[in-house]
Amino acid sequence: MKKLSAALLMLSTAAVAQPYDNSLTEEAIKKRLTPIGSVYLAGAEDTAAAVPTGPRSGEQVYQASCFACHGTGALGAPKTADEWATRLSKGSDVLLDHAINGFNAMPPKGTCMDCSDEEIAAAIEFMIK
Repeated sequence: MKKLSAALLMLSTAAVAQPYDNSLTEEAIKKRLTPIGSVYLAGAEDTAAAVPTGPRSGEQVYQASCFACHGTGALGAPKTADEWATRLSKGSDVLLDHAINGFNAMPPKGTCMDCSDEEIAAAIEFMIK
């Protein structure tokens, strides 16, 4: 009787677990990796329809990649004119180099890995004003 009960338990478990497609086909993998949702911020443009028309402005880069630290001062990121003054005293070339390559807690390109060097420079100009 124990063998029959165990067999029935295994069959019922297998029947319930069958709908999940765990095959290794490319289509099955893509289906499993498809995002289940997205984030929409009120007033934001529809990003699915937005097509880049050229380099992003300093403000666009700042809002998308720099604000999290430079808008809040997280990890010592400069946000006031006084805090920027000490960095600017080293020269704009050093400042740009640190922004592109990373320095101390600053990650390379401030996590905007698809930003060009010119876009990073524009973001710096936007922040120091």
